[in-house]
Amino acid sequence: MKADPAAQRRLLDLAEVDAELTRLAHRRRALPEHAELTEAEARVRTSKDAVVEAETAAGDLDRDIRRLERDVEGVRARTEKDRAVLAGSGVSARQAADLQHELETLARRQAVLEDEQLEVMEQREALGGNLDHARRVLAEAEEHLQAVAGRRDTALADIDAAEAGRRRDREAILPDLPADLLGAYEQRRGQGRVGAGLLRERRCGACRLELDRTFLGRVRAATADDVVHCEECGAILVRTGESGL
Repeated sequence: MKADPAAQRRLLDLAEVDAELTRLAHRRRALPEHAELTEAEARVRTSKDAVVEAETAAGDLDRDIRRLERDVEGVRARTEKDRAVLAGSGVSARQAADLQHELETLARRQAVLEDEQLEVMEQREALGGNLDHARRVLAEAEEHLQAVAGRRDTALADIDAAEAGRRRDREAILPDLPADLLGAYEQRRGQGRVGAGLLRERRCGACRLELDRTFLGRVRAATADDVVHCEECGAILVRTGESGL
């Protein structure tokens, strides 16, 4: 294949643009914010689970407290009723003894319920502090997640802008390249390899390897419009005044 030396040199501009696009793509994949975001999302999930667990436990205790309050009120109501009957007229000695025994039983029952109620209320108070703490931790985790996501989005926007600029540069270069030269270059890029490199001081700019003297002799003998490929990596080897030939 032959191509005008100026077109071959222009190919180096395209290779530089593509190298920058490759670096930008790697930067996009390797943004530290990606890992930070994963960690922050995990922290939010863990914090939400802790809040749900504390809220569930608090709800259970609240139901216990309401149940105990109803039980205590029931005992008090029965106690007041028995006392009213006992204070009334026409109560026999046997009825009075039975009522007195029931009042003693109710008093013991009320004391047990009130002790249980106090214990549950103390548990609820302690859990309230834990719940408040869990909610604060969740709020902090969500705030951190938003901050990381914001930094990630800003970094991605910068990369998007840089990529857009380099793609415009690429589009501006393409018309300067003959179809066969561009085709050979793009074929190598399609294989995931560098398409072209500058020959400088016996080294290929694509693979960075020092080239054999015999091969360099053949390159030296080639005409300026001959398209030469690196014997090591196969990239189009562009010769300029820096090549030292």
